[in-house]
Amino acid sequence: MFEKVNIFWFRRDLRLDDNIGFLEALKDDLPVLPIFIFDSEILDKLPENDARLSFIHETLQNISKELQDNHNSSIAFFHDKPLEVFKELIEDYDVRKVYTNRDYEPYARERDESIKKLLEDNAIEFKTYKDQVIFEKSEIVKSDGNPYVVYTPYKNRWKEEFDRSKLKIHHTNPYLNNLIKNIQLPNLSLSDIGFKKSLIKVSDYLVTPSLIDNYEDMRNFPAKKNGTSGLGPHLRFGTVSVRKMIKKAIAEKNEVFWSELIWREFFMQILWHFPHTNKKAFRPKYDRIEWRNNEKEFEAWKNGKTGYPLVDAGMRQLNETGCMHNRVRMLVASFLCKHLLIDWRWGESYFAEKLLDYDMSANVGNWQWAAGSGVDAAPYFRIFNPTTQITKFDKNHEYIKTWIKDINELTYPHPIVDHKEARERCLKIYKEAVS
Repeated sequence: MFEKVNIFWFRRDLRLDDNIGFLEALKDDLPVLPIFIFDSEILDKLPENDARLSFIHETLQNISKELQDNHNSSIAFFHDKPLEVFKELIEDYDVRKVYTNRDYEPYARERDESIKKLLEDNAIEFKTYKDQVIFEKSEIVKSDGNPYVVYTPYKNRWKEEFDRSKLKIHHTNPYLNNLIKNIQLPNLSLSDIGFKKSLIKVSDYLVTPSLIDNYEDMRNFPAKKNGTSGLGPHLRFGTVSVRKMIKKAIAEKNEVFWSELIWREFFMQILWHFPHTNKKAFRPKYDRIEWRNNEKEFEAWKNGKTGYPLVDAGMRQLNETGCMHNRVRMLVASFLCKHLLIDWRWGESYFAEKLLDYDMSANVGNWQWAAGSGVDAAPYFRIFNPTTQITKFDKNHEYIKTWIKDINELTYPHPIVDHKEARERCLKIYKEAVS
């Protein structure tokens, strides 16, 4: 006789506390089998030393050890296509319900539909919950039901709808003994799934009252120590809950920090309503741009060898650490699209490969903003001057010197393009495409 269980499927929620779907599973009347699937559909596209995968694996092992030490349980690990894993689980257990938190990316939506059908065909409930956002899907829309495509009205409506008195933290600790007791659940090392431990580490996040208080003054200067929170990867993989971060923003009464968290949800709802934007311009006429797509110049950009120090510092920081300051991200993206006339999708794909905090909705949204093709986008004639940006944001060259060791050497390249000529060329090409 198979054991009756409910399953909780960890995904973008790699934490025990304040995890809504996990709590709902634990409160049910059957023991909970927690699982994580190293999805081969995703992993097959990653380099063998991917830093994000190392972070995910280490985080899950720590969670599993905590469950083992304190609750005689653990997480069951699998490496396969999710549909195949669930077929196996259905054969091995008498599964009654599967709990998970919702994911809004196009691939995740297709995956979950196929899982839902399989489970329904086997009389198993598939229960999903809102966890990684405060508002999802169509919860914040215009009065006519259409989605917002400009940030400020979205933010204003978000705040109108937000009721801080209902913002609660969902503590799971009282229910953790409802987990299935350890019966040698499958574990996997990095090598078991074909990967190696990365030398690049995800740093801890820093969200102190001091950081939040000074956030507006410090966040635009990439050389400032502790000027940004480092929250990106932790929100992306759910090692921290968004509700706890919103509570901190409210407690410190910092509108700018709060607004950054709302930006994240704005881009998520854009991708939900317009899933094609991960591949196509939100403004279709921008897909008429005749990109130059010079591969040699793309390599120079990727390797931080454009001859423009702030651009190069950003790219070298990205390649060495998996991080890049947000102000610099805007510049390097603009430079690629407008100075070099290289398709924003090339840059988006490279960031997807390198960024520790890669999140499709924000990455696509920001790249389309830089290219002028997205929602609430910078107008195409707004072209950052990569030299004057230094004067504004790194006037003492602290950030540049940190990442470009050869800045004063003969080895540092000359600019691969003249700013004035590139600007004029960009204006001409864009105008021809969008007029």
